[in-house]
Amino acid sequence: MNLPASISEFLSQSDERLAHRPKLQKLFRNCFPNTLETTTKLLDDGTTFVFTGDIPAMWLRDSVEQVRHYIPYAKEDKDLQRILAGLIARQMFYINIDPYTNAFNETANDKHYRATDDCNMNPWMWERKYEIDSLCFPVQLLYSYWKETGQHDVFTDSCYQALTSIVNVLITEQHHEQKSPYHFIRQTVQETETLQNNGRGLPVNYTGMSWSAFRPSDDANLFGYNIPGNMFAVVILGHIIEIAKEIYNDTRLAERAEKLRKEIDFGIRTYGIVDHPKYGKIYAYETDGYGNYCLMDDAGTPGLLTIPYIGYAGVDDPIYQNTRRFALSFDNPFYFEGKFAKGIGSPHTPGGYVWHMALSMQALTSNNDEEIKELIQTLIDTDADTGYMHEGFHPDDPSDFSREWFAWSNSLFATLICKAMDKGLV
Repeated sequence: MNLPASISEFLSQSDERLAHRPKLQKLFRNCFPNTLETTTKLLDDGTTFVFTGDIPAMWLRDSVEQVRHYIPYAKEDKDLQRILAGLIARQMFYINIDPYTNAFNETANDKHYRATDDCNMNPWMWERKYEIDSLCFPVQLLYSYWKETGQHDVFTDSCYQALTSIVNVLITEQHHEQKSPYHFIRQTVQETETLQNNGRGLPVNYTGMSWSAFRPSDDANLFGYNIPGNMFAVVILGHIIEIAKEIYNDTRLAERAEKLRKEIDFGIRTYGIVDHPKYGKIYAYETDGYGNYCLMDDAGTPGLLTIPYIGYAGVDDPIYQNTRRFALSFDNPFYFEGKFAKGIGSPHTPGGYVWHMALSMQALTSNNDEEIKELIQTLIDTDADTGYMHEGFHPDDPSDFSREWFAWSNSLFATLICKAMDKGLV
Protein backbone atom coordinates (compact mmCIF):
# COMPACT_ATOMS: atom_id res chain seq x y z
CA MET A 1 0.00 0.00 0.00
CA ASN A 2 1.04 3.62 -0.42
CA LEU A 3 2.40 5.06 2.80
CA PRO A 4 0.30 7.75 4.52
CA ALA A 5 1.76 11.23 4.06
CA SER A 6 2.77 11.62 7.71
CA ILE A 7 4.77 8.40 7.61
CA SER A 8 6.53 9.28 4.35
CA GLU A 9 7.41 12.72 5.72
CA PHE A 10 8.78 11.25 8.95
CA LEU A 11 10.90 8.74 7.03
CA SER A 12 12.43 11.54 4.98
CA GLN A 13 13.26 13.45 8.15
CA SER A 14 14.73 10.31 9.69
CA ASP A 15 16.93 9.71 6.66
CA GLU A 16 18.55 13.09 7.32
CA ARG A 17 18.87 12.52 11.07
CA LEU A 18 20.47 9.10 10.60
CA ALA A 19 22.62 9.91 7.57
CA HIS A 20 25.79 9.72 9.66
CA ARG A 21 25.02 6.05 10.46
CA PRO A 22 24.26 4.38 7.11
CA LYS A 23 23.47 0.87 8.36
CA LEU A 24 21.13 2.16 11.06
CA GLN A 25 19.54 4.45 8.49
CA LYS A 26 18.86 1.46 6.25
CA LEU A 27 17.53 -0.68 9.11
CA PHE A 28 15.17 2.05 10.26
CA ARG A 29 13.92 2.77 6.73
CA ASN A 30 13.17 -0.93 6.35
CA CYS A 31 11.67 -1.57 9.78
CA PHE A 32 9.61 1.53 10.52
CA PRO A 33 7.17 1.17 7.57
CA ASN A 34 7.39 -2.64 7.38
CA THR A 35 3.90 -3.29 8.77
CA LEU A 36 2.27 -0.78 6.42
CA GLU A 37 4.22 -1.98 3.40
CA THR A 38 3.89 -5.74 3.87
CA THR A 39 1.32 -6.91 6.45
CA THR A 40 -1.59 -4.44 6.24
CA LYS A 41 -4.75 -5.00 4.17
CA LEU A 42 -7.60 -2.50 3.91
CA LEU A 43 -10.80 -4.52 3.66
CA ASP A 44 -13.99 -3.57 1.82
CA ASP A 45 -16.00 -3.39 5.06
CA GLY A 46 -13.85 -0.51 6.31
CA THR A 47 -11.78 -2.63 8.68
CA THR A 48 -8.06 -3.36 8.55
CA PHE A 49 -6.46 -6.79 8.66
CA VAL A 50 -2.88 -6.81 9.97
CA PHE A 51 -1.23 -10.21 9.71
CA THR A 52 1.93 -11.08 11.56
CA GLY A 53 4.32 -11.57 8.63
CA ASP A 54 5.31 -15.08 7.63
CA ILE A 55 2.06 -16.45 9.12
CA PRO A 56 -1.17 -15.41 7.31
CA ALA A 57 -3.20 -14.86 10.51
CA MET A 58 -3.86 -11.78 12.64
CA TRP A 59 -2.91 -11.96 16.30
CA LEU A 60 -4.78 -9.52 18.53
CA ARG A 61 -1.55 -8.84 20.42
CA ASP A 62 0.88 -8.68 17.51
CA SER A 63 -1.33 -6.47 15.37
CA VAL A 64 -1.29 -3.78 18.07
CA GLU A 65 2.46 -3.95 18.57
CA GLN A 66 2.95 -3.82 14.79
CA VAL A 67 1.21 -0.41 14.54
CA ARG A 68 1.75 1.20 17.94
CA HIS A 69 4.64 3.36 16.67
CA TYR A 70 2.37 4.98 14.08
CA ILE A 71 -0.10 6.44 16.59
CA PRO A 72 1.86 9.69 17.24
CA TYR A 73 1.47 10.59 13.54
CA ALA A 74 -2.27 9.96 13.25
CA LYS A 75 -3.76 13.19 14.61
CA GLU A 76 -3.75 15.09 11.31
CA ASP A 77 -3.47 12.16 8.87
CA LYS A 78 -6.84 10.83 7.69
CA ASP A 79 -5.27 7.96 5.75
CA LEU A 80 -3.46 6.74 8.84
CA GLN A 81 -6.62 7.18 10.89
CA ARG A 82 -8.42 4.96 8.38
CA ILE A 83 -5.82 2.24 8.91
CA LEU A 84 -5.75 2.42 12.71
CA ALA A 85 -9.50 2.88 13.23
CA GLY A 86 -10.09 0.02 10.81
CA LEU A 87 -7.77 -2.21 12.83
CA ILE A 88 -9.58 -1.30 16.05
CA ALA A 89 -12.91 -2.17 14.43
CA ARG A 90 -11.50 -5.48 13.20
CA GLN A 91 -10.19 -6.35 16.65
CA MET A 92 -13.52 -5.62 18.28
CA PHE A 93 -15.25 -7.75 15.64
CA TYR A 94 -12.94 -10.64 16.44
CA ILE A 95 -13.33 -10.32 20.22
CA ASN A 96 -17.09 -10.46 19.74
CA ILE A 97 -16.69 -13.70 17.78
CA ASP A 98 -14.71 -15.24 20.63
CA PRO A 99 -12.76 -13.50 23.42
CA TYR A 100 -10.68 -16.63 24.10
CA THR A 101 -9.02 -16.67 20.67
CA ASN A 102 -5.57 -15.22 20.14
CA ALA A 103 -5.28 -15.36 16.33
CA PHE A 104 -7.88 -15.06 13.58
CA ASN A 105 -8.26 -15.63 9.85
CA GLU A 106 -9.08 -12.83 7.44
CA THR A 107 -12.28 -14.64 6.50
CA ALA A 108 -14.17 -17.61 7.91
CA ASN A 109 -12.06 -19.91 5.76
CA ASP A 110 -11.68 -22.71 8.32
CA LYS A 111 -7.87 -22.57 8.15
CA HIS A 112 -6.15 -23.50 11.40
CA TYR A 113 -2.59 -23.83 12.64
CA ARG A 114 -3.50 -27.26 13.97
CA ALA A 115 -6.88 -28.52 12.80
CA THR A 116 -6.75 -31.32 15.40
CA ASP A 117 -6.72 -28.95 18.41
CA ASP A 118 -9.39 -29.83 20.97
CA CYS A 119 -10.60 -26.36 21.96
CA ASN A 120 -13.99 -25.59 20.33
CA MET A 121 -12.63 -24.12 17.11
CA ASN A 122 -14.74 -22.31 14.53
CA PRO A 123 -13.89 -21.25 10.93
CA TRP A 124 -12.69 -17.77 11.96
CA MET A 125 -10.02 -19.07 14.32
CA TRP A 126 -6.45 -19.65 13.24
CA GLU A 127 -5.58 -20.72 16.78
CA ARG A 128 -7.58 -20.63 20.03
CA LYS A 129 -4.97 -20.12 22.72
CA TYR A 130 -6.36 -17.97 25.53
CA GLU A 131 -3.81 -15.32 26.46
CA ILE A 132 -4.89 -12.58 28.85
CA ASP A 133 -2.75 -10.05 26.97
CA SER A 134 -4.79 -10.66 23.80
CA LEU A 135 -7.67 -8.88 25.54
CA CYS A 136 -5.43 -6.10 26.86
CA PHE A 137 -3.64 -4.94 23.72
CA PRO A 138 -6.77 -3.96 21.74
CA VAL A 139 -7.97 -1.80 24.65
CA GLN A 140 -4.56 -0.14 24.79
CA LEU A 141 -4.71 0.65 21.07
CA LEU A 142 -8.27 1.95 21.36
CA TYR A 143 -7.36 4.20 24.28
CA SER A 144 -4.10 5.48 22.75
CA TYR A 145 -5.79 6.23 19.43
CA TRP A 146 -8.57 8.14 21.18
CA LYS A 147 -6.15 10.21 23.25
CA GLU A 148 -3.91 11.00 20.29
CA THR A 149 -6.56 11.86 17.70
CA GLY A 150 -9.60 12.85 19.75
CA GLN A 151 -11.68 10.77 17.34
CA HIS A 152 -14.83 9.11 18.75
CA ASP A 153 -15.91 7.12 15.71
CA VAL A 154 -14.18 4.00 17.06
CA PHE A 155 -16.59 3.85 20.00
CA THR A 156 -19.29 1.82 18.29
CA ASP A 157 -21.84 -0.63 19.67
CA SER A 158 -19.45 -3.40 18.65
CA CYS A 159 -16.70 -1.75 20.68
CA TYR A 160 -18.96 -1.48 23.72
CA GLN A 161 -19.93 -5.14 23.38
CA ALA A 162 -16.25 -6.14 23.20
CA LEU A 163 -15.25 -4.06 26.22
CA THR A 164 -18.08 -5.63 28.21
CA SER A 165 -17.01 -9.08 27.07
CA ILE A 166 -13.42 -8.41 28.14
CA VAL A 167 -14.55 -7.50 31.65
CA ASN A 168 -16.83 -10.54 31.78
CA VAL A 169 -14.06 -12.95 30.74
CA LEU A 170 -11.55 -11.50 33.19
CA ILE A 171 -14.12 -11.91 35.99
CA THR A 172 -14.98 -15.46 34.90
CA GLU A 173 -11.31 -16.43 34.88
CA GLN A 174 -10.88 -15.26 38.48
CA HIS A 175 -12.71 -18.54 39.18
CA HIS A 176 -11.33 -20.64 36.35
CA GLU A 177 -11.96 -24.11 37.76
CA GLN A 178 -15.50 -23.33 38.87
CA LYS A 179 -16.80 -21.11 36.05
CA SER A 180 -14.64 -21.21 32.94
CA PRO A 181 -15.73 -22.97 29.74
CA TYR A 182 -12.20 -22.92 28.33
CA HIS A 183 -9.97 -25.89 27.67
CA PHE A 184 -7.17 -26.56 25.18
CA ILE A 185 -5.54 -29.83 24.16
CA ARG A 186 -3.01 -30.11 21.36
CA GLN A 187 -1.73 -33.49 20.27
CA THR A 188 1.97 -32.69 20.33
CA VAL A 189 5.24 -33.83 21.80
CA GLN A 190 6.00 -30.26 22.89
CA GLU A 191 4.86 -29.63 26.47
CA THR A 192 4.81 -25.88 25.79
CA GLU A 193 1.97 -26.26 23.27
CA THR A 194 -0.78 -27.86 25.37
CA LEU A 195 -2.43 -27.62 28.80
CA GLN A 196 -2.09 -30.26 31.46
CA ASN A 197 -5.02 -31.67 33.45
CA ASN A 198 -7.17 -32.61 30.43
CA GLY A 199 -6.74 -29.19 28.89
CA ARG A 200 -7.79 -27.26 32.00
CA GLY A 201 -4.33 -26.41 33.30
CA LEU A 202 -2.93 -27.14 36.75
CA PRO A 203 -5.22 -26.28 39.69
CA VAL A 204 -5.15 -22.71 40.98
CA ASN A 205 -6.24 -21.02 44.19
CA TYR A 206 -8.40 -17.88 44.23
CA THR A 207 -6.15 -14.81 44.44
CA GLY A 208 -8.14 -12.00 42.84
CA MET A 209 -6.02 -12.32 39.71
CA SER A 210 -7.40 -13.61 36.42
CA TRP A 211 -6.31 -16.98 35.00
CA SER A 212 -4.95 -17.46 31.51
CA ALA A 213 -3.73 -20.45 29.54
CA PHE A 214 -0.85 -19.23 27.39
CA ARG A 215 1.98 -16.73 27.50
CA PRO A 216 2.63 -13.94 24.95
CA SER A 217 5.08 -16.35 23.29
CA ASP A 218 2.07 -18.68 22.69
CA ASP A 219 3.63 -21.22 25.07
CA ALA A 220 1.44 -22.75 27.77
CA ASN A 221 1.54 -21.24 31.25
CA LEU A 222 3.11 -23.48 33.86
CA PHE A 223 0.95 -21.87 36.58
CA GLY A 224 -2.33 -20.17 35.78
CA TYR A 225 -1.73 -16.63 36.98
CA ASN A 226 0.66 -14.84 34.65
CA ILE A 227 1.88 -11.82 36.60
CA PRO A 228 2.84 -9.51 33.70
CA GLY A 229 -0.46 -10.30 31.98
CA ASN A 230 -2.40 -9.41 35.11
CA MET A 231 -0.40 -6.20 35.45
CA PHE A 232 -1.44 -5.30 31.92
CA ALA A 233 -5.06 -6.07 32.83
CA VAL A 234 -4.84 -3.59 35.73
CA VAL A 235 -3.67 -0.91 33.29
CA ILE A 236 -6.32 -1.49 30.62
CA LEU A 237 -9.12 -1.80 33.17
CA GLY A 238 -8.27 1.78 34.08
CA HIS A 239 -8.80 2.66 30.42
CA ILE A 240 -12.13 0.83 30.34
CA ILE A 241 -13.30 2.72 33.44
CA GLU A 242 -12.56 6.04 31.74
CA ILE A 243 -14.18 5.01 28.44
CA ALA A 244 -17.25 3.61 30.20
CA LYS A 245 -17.78 6.88 32.06
CA GLU A 246 -16.86 9.46 29.42
CA ILE A 247 -18.02 7.78 26.21
CA TYR A 248 -20.75 5.29 27.06
CA ASN A 249 -22.09 6.89 30.26
CA ASP A 250 -22.23 3.41 31.80
CA THR A 251 -21.51 3.64 35.50
CA ARG A 252 -22.28 -0.05 35.99
CA LEU A 253 -19.52 -1.14 33.58
CA ALA A 254 -17.14 1.35 35.18
CA GLU A 255 -17.92 0.03 38.66
CA ARG A 256 -17.43 -3.61 37.62
CA ALA A 257 -14.12 -2.74 35.96
CA GLU A 258 -12.97 -0.77 39.01
CA LYS A 259 -13.79 -3.62 41.40
CA LEU A 260 -12.00 -6.09 39.14
CA ARG A 261 -8.98 -3.80 38.78
CA LYS A 262 -8.59 -3.55 42.56
CA GLU A 263 -8.97 -7.30 43.03
CA ILE A 264 -6.36 -8.14 40.41
CA ASP A 265 -3.92 -5.57 41.74
CA PHE A 266 -4.38 -6.96 45.27
CA GLY A 267 -3.62 -10.43 43.92
CA ILE A 268 -0.42 -9.25 42.22
CA ARG A 269 0.86 -7.55 45.35
CA THR A 270 -0.17 -10.37 47.67
CA TYR A 271 0.67 -13.46 45.62
CA GLY A 272 2.97 -12.20 42.86
CA ILE A 273 5.97 -10.93 44.82
CA VAL A 274 8.72 -13.28 46.00
CA ASP A 275 11.59 -12.67 48.43
CA HIS A 276 14.59 -13.77 46.39
CA PRO A 277 17.76 -14.60 48.37
CA LYS A 278 19.98 -12.65 45.91
CA TYR A 279 17.75 -9.88 44.51
CA GLY A 280 15.30 -9.13 47.31
CA LYS A 281 11.65 -8.62 46.49
CA ILE A 282 10.97 -9.47 42.83
CA TYR A 283 7.87 -10.17 40.76
CA ALA A 284 7.28 -13.79 39.84
CA TYR A 285 6.46 -14.61 36.23
CA GLU A 286 3.63 -16.97 37.19
CA THR A 287 2.03 -18.38 40.30
CA ASP A 288 -0.83 -20.72 41.18
CA GLY A 289 -1.84 -19.00 44.41
CA TYR A 290 -0.83 -22.09 46.40
CA GLY A 291 2.73 -20.91 46.99
CA ASN A 292 4.26 -22.25 43.77
CA TYR A 293 6.07 -19.79 41.52
CA CYS A 294 7.70 -19.71 38.12
CA LEU A 295 10.75 -17.48 38.39
CA MET A 296 11.80 -16.56 34.84
CA ASP A 297 11.23 -14.01 32.15
CA ASP A 298 10.34 -14.47 28.49
CA ALA A 299 11.10 -12.27 25.49
CA GLY A 300 7.41 -11.74 24.72
CA THR A 301 5.36 -8.70 25.77
CA PRO A 302 4.03 -8.45 28.41
CA GLY A 303 6.91 -9.85 30.42
CA LEU A 304 8.65 -8.78 33.59
CA LEU A 305 11.14 -6.63 31.71
CA THR A 306 8.22 -4.80 30.04
CA ILE A 307 6.50 -3.60 33.25
CA PRO A 308 7.22 0.12 32.60
CA TYR A 309 6.41 -0.29 28.90
CA ILE A 310 2.90 -1.59 29.63
CA GLY A 311 2.41 1.17 32.21
CA TYR A 312 2.06 -0.77 35.46
CA ALA A 313 5.06 0.70 37.30
CA GLY A 314 7.84 3.16 36.56
CA VAL A 315 11.39 2.28 35.60
CA ASP A 316 12.62 3.45 39.02
CA ASP A 317 10.21 1.25 40.99
CA PRO A 318 12.44 -0.69 43.44
CA ILE A 319 10.74 -4.06 42.93
CA TYR A 320 10.93 -3.60 39.17
CA GLN A 321 14.64 -2.81 39.36
CA ASN A 322 15.24 -5.94 41.47
CA THR A 323 13.20 -7.95 38.99
CA ARG A 324 15.10 -6.46 36.06
CA ARG A 325 18.44 -7.48 37.58
CA PHE A 326 17.08 -11.01 38.01
CA ALA A 327 15.68 -11.18 34.47
CA LEU A 328 19.00 -10.05 32.96
CA SER A 329 21.03 -12.67 34.78
CA PHE A 330 21.71 -16.39 34.51
CA ASP A 331 19.26 -16.88 37.39
CA ASN A 332 16.63 -16.39 34.68
CA PRO A 333 16.67 -19.76 32.88
CA PHE A 334 15.97 -18.00 29.57
CA TYR A 335 18.83 -15.51 29.72
CA PHE A 336 21.68 -16.32 27.33
CA GLU A 337 25.04 -14.87 26.35
CA GLY A 338 27.29 -15.36 23.34
CA LYS A 339 29.99 -13.72 21.27
CA PHE A 340 27.67 -11.17 19.62
CA ALA A 341 24.82 -10.67 22.07
CA LYS A 342 23.43 -11.27 25.53
CA GLY A 343 19.78 -11.09 26.49
CA ILE A 344 16.48 -12.85 27.08
CA GLY A 345 15.16 -15.68 24.94
CA SER A 346 12.20 -18.02 25.23
CA PRO A 347 11.21 -21.68 25.49
CA HIS A 348 9.36 -20.97 22.23
CA THR A 349 12.63 -20.99 20.25
CA PRO A 350 15.73 -23.21 20.38
CA GLY A 351 17.73 -23.19 23.59
CA GLY A 352 20.30 -20.42 23.74
CA TYR A 353 18.59 -18.09 21.24
CA VAL A 354 18.37 -14.40 22.20
CA TRP A 355 15.39 -12.45 20.85
CA HIS A 356 15.71 -9.12 19.05
CA MET A 357 12.46 -8.01 20.69
CA ALA A 358 13.97 -8.59 24.13
CA LEU A 359 16.99 -6.46 23.26
CA SER A 360 14.74 -3.67 21.96
CA MET A 361 12.59 -3.91 25.09
CA GLN A 362 15.62 -3.87 27.38
CA ALA A 363 16.64 -0.58 25.80
CA LEU A 364 13.11 0.86 25.82
CA THR A 365 12.84 0.22 29.58
CA SER A 366 16.34 1.39 30.48
CA ASN A 367 17.18 4.65 32.27
CA ASN A 368 20.87 4.29 31.37
CA ASP A 369 21.88 6.03 28.14
CA GLU A 370 25.04 3.95 27.73
CA GLU A 371 23.06 0.73 28.06
CA ILE A 372 20.62 1.99 25.43
CA LYS A 373 23.40 2.86 22.98
CA GLU A 374 25.12 -0.50 23.49
CA LEU A 375 21.87 -2.38 22.87
CA ILE A 376 21.16 -0.41 19.71
CA GLN A 377 24.62 -1.32 18.43
CA THR A 378 23.98 -4.98 19.26
CA LEU A 379 20.73 -4.87 17.28
CA ILE A 380 22.53 -3.30 14.33
CA ASP A 381 25.29 -5.90 14.45
CA THR A 382 22.98 -8.95 14.66
CA ASP A 383 20.58 -8.46 11.73
CA ALA A 384 22.64 -11.00 9.73
CA ASP A 385 22.89 -8.33 7.01
CA THR A 386 19.22 -8.82 6.12
CA GLY A 387 18.21 -5.25 6.93
CA TYR A 388 15.48 -6.48 9.31
CA MET A 389 14.98 -7.78 12.83
CA HIS A 390 14.09 -11.40 13.53
CA GLU A 391 12.60 -13.52 16.31
CA GLY A 392 15.34 -15.54 18.04
CA PHE A 393 18.97 -15.83 16.93
CA HIS A 394 22.04 -17.62 18.16
CA PRO A 395 24.23 -15.12 20.04
CA ASP A 396 27.38 -16.79 18.66
CA ASP A 397 26.06 -16.78 15.09
CA PRO A 398 23.39 -14.16 14.21
CA SER A 399 22.91 -15.78 10.79
CA ASP A 400 21.26 -18.68 12.66
CA PHE A 401 17.85 -17.10 13.31
CA SER A 402 14.12 -17.79 13.28
CA ARG A 403 11.49 -15.85 11.30
CA GLU A 404 12.95 -13.80 8.48
CA TRP A 405 9.69 -11.80 8.22
CA PHE A 406 8.42 -10.88 11.69
CA ALA A 407 6.77 -7.47 11.64
CA TRP A 408 6.33 -7.13 15.42
CA SER A 409 10.09 -7.30 15.93
CA ASN A 410 10.67 -4.72 13.20
CA SER A 411 8.12 -2.37 14.76
CA LEU A 412 9.57 -2.63 18.25
CA PHE A 413 13.05 -1.85 16.92
CA ALA A 414 11.58 1.17 15.10
CA THR A 415 9.92 2.32 18.33
CA LEU A 416 13.29 2.18 20.07
CA ILE A 417 15.07 4.17 17.37
CA CYS A 418 12.35 6.84 17.45
CA LYS A 419 12.89 7.20 21.20
CA ALA A 420 16.65 7.25 20.75
CA MET A 421 16.44 9.97 18.11
CA ASP A 422 14.26 12.07 20.41
CA LYS A 423 16.90 11.70 23.17
CA GLY A 424 19.82 12.38 20.83
CA LEU A 425 21.34 8.92 21.39
CA VAL A 426 21.80 7.97 17.72
